[in-house]
Amino acid sequence: MDLKPDFNRFLAAVHHQETDRVPLGEILIDYSVQSKFLGRTVTADDLAGQVEFWTKAGYDFIPITVSMMSPGKVTEESKITRVLKEMVLREKPGTTDPKAWNLEMTSFIHERPDIDKFPWEAAADIDFSKLHAVKKLLPPGMKVIAISGKIFTLTWMLMGFNNFALKLALDESFVAEVFERVATIQFKALETIFAMDHVAGVWVVDDVAFGTGPMISPAALKKHVFSWYKKVGQRCHDKNRIFLMHSDGDLSTLMDDLIAMDLDVIQPIDPSCMDMAKVKKQWGDHICLIGNVSNELLRSATSQEIEARVKELLRDAAPGGGFALGSGNSVPNWAKYENYLAMREACLKYGGYPIKL
Repeated sequence: MDLKPDFNRFLAAVHHQETDRVPLGEILIDYSVQSKFLGRTVTADDLAGQVEFWTKAGYDFIPITVSMMSPGKVTEESKITRVLKEMVLREKPGTTDPKAWNLEMTSFIHERPDIDKFPWEAAADIDFSKLHAVKKLLPPGMKVIAISGKIFTLTWMLMGFNNFALKLALDESFVAEVFERVATIQFKALETIFAMDHVAGVWVVDDVAFGTGPMISPAALKKHVFSWYKKVGQRCHDKNRIFLMHSDGDLSTLMDDLIAMDLDVIQPIDPSCMDMAKVKKQWGDHICLIGNVSNELLRSATSQEIEARVKELLRDAAPGGGFALGSGNSVPNWAKYENYLAMREACLKYGGYPIKL
């Protein structure tokens, strides 16, 4: 099978059209998996290696993060971690415990004075260098999707979730100001992103739900989060880019609101709490779906079980387009490498249009 990248294949899926085959789609594949696939070490700084992996593995795009917080790398690659570390060390020189600047352990904005003293200007200095550098490495047909977002996640992490939830109930304007500060930085970055013709879309990563439903009320999400993402979606479409979103959790009660914010693609339709066949039937005419091979299967299943699951997804979600095959979250370093290969190879083997399963 010809695995040359062709972003038009992915675009066709987004627009609910069938082409030669169902595209593959992931927002994150751990560098250890990429390294095994290529037979050599691939690192965060090895753009050439990353492009080689995404190309040879059969993807039509490569995701590049341009955001304050990197998906899956809160404590390692994220810009916000470096900003917070510098702030902590200015205020408390000699601090050595990384928990002091780790957003998973420590919060920073508790009262209004904290907003003013927070280093927003430094946080807004987003690094676009990889997005620029990757252009000359792309093979014909391949595009970049810029990974951004975390308006909701970064806001509650900066405040601490308990404090965030309490303030949302008792001092909503305070929370709204933090949302605005975070969202404005992400929104302004779009203009730099859109100036690059090799970037074909923006993929926001923002977990807004638990396995049982939304993390806060749908009304609050709509007012403080989705209103900003609606602006992102409109700017994407104004600039002829696609707008994608990742969120774990049960999004059933939010799907209509997500579609209403001009979202083109939702990923991964969390297999721990959502049924892809039902989602496809109810909302599949309005939004493209990516996913949803369970990460638990990637960790513990046999290759035969992975193939069977892929065939189910292709049967239930691929006919008519509007679907790309991928994991139920991302491909982490603890997934069985053989199972990643089985997922990918099953899609390539059985995902040719028309689907005959």
